[in-house]
Amino acid sequence: MTDSTDNINRLKREIVKASWMAKEGHIASAFSVIDIIYCLYNNLDNFKFILSKGHASLALYAVLADRGFFDVSEMFKFCQIDSMLGGHPDATKIPGVLASTGSLGHGMPMAVGMAMGLKILKNTHRVCVLVGDGESNEGTIWESCLIAATHKLDNLSVIVDYNHSNDRAISLDNIEEKFRAFGMDTMTIDGHNQEDILGALTYHSTKPVCIIANTIKGKGCSLMENNPAWHRKHPSNEELDIIMSELS
Repeated sequence: MTDSTDNINRLKREIVKASWMAKEGHIASAFSVIDIIYCLYNNLDNFKFILSKGHASLALYAVLADRGFFDVSEMFKFCQIDSMLGGHPDATKIPGVLASTGSLGHGMPMAVGMAMGLKILKNTHRVCVLVGDGESNEGTIWESCLIAATHKLDNLSVIVDYNHSNDRAISLDNIEEKFRAFGMDTMTIDGHNQEDILGALTYHSTKPVCIIANTIKGKGCSLMENNPAWHRKHPSNEELDIIMSELS
C-alpha cells in the first residue's frame, strides 16, 4: 500500500507540473480518479478502458506514461501545439487510448458497444468505463444502462467518479439505487482505497456492474480538495510549491 501511495503521489506531481507548464488542465478532476486508473492498469491485464470524463485526461496520461505507452517527457508537452496530449484524450494520436472522449455522455455508449462486440466475438476482455457524477445528468448514460442490462453485458464495469462536484447543480440523491433500477449490479466503494477498487474491478456478476466510487475532488491537496475554484485552474508559482510539498 505504501508503494502504491508513493507512486500515485509521484504521478500527481507529474500532473501538477504538466498543468503548471501548460497553464491548462483539470488537476482536481485528475486527482479524483488517479487511484482508480492506477489500480486498473497495475493489477489487471484482460481489460479495455475508456475514460468518459475526458477532462480528467492528465490522470490517464500519467498512468499510460508510467506503464510505458509513451515517454514521461510527453507529459510536459501537454497542450502544446505539437503535442499528442491534448486537454481531452484523442484515440487517433495517443498510444493506449481506445476512445476519443470529452463531450460528456459519449464514453458510456461507446463502452456498451465495445462490450457487446466483444461478446459477439467471444472475446474474454472486460470493458471498464469511468464516468463522472455530473456526466450522469446526460440521458445517454441511462439509455446505455438499459441497453447493457437488456443484453446482459456481464463483461462491462461502469465506474462512477462520485466526487459530489455535481451537488451544486442537480442532486443525484441515492445514485446507487438509480443505477440498480436501470438493471445494473451496483456497489459503493472508497474510490481512493486500492483494495476496495481492486475488489470491485474483479467482481463478477451475471449483470453489467456499476461501481459507485466515493472520491474527493483534488484528493491529497489542501488547496484543491472540494474547492470548486480548482475545477479548471493551473497553479501559480507559489501554489506549485505548496502542492509539491504536500505530495512529497
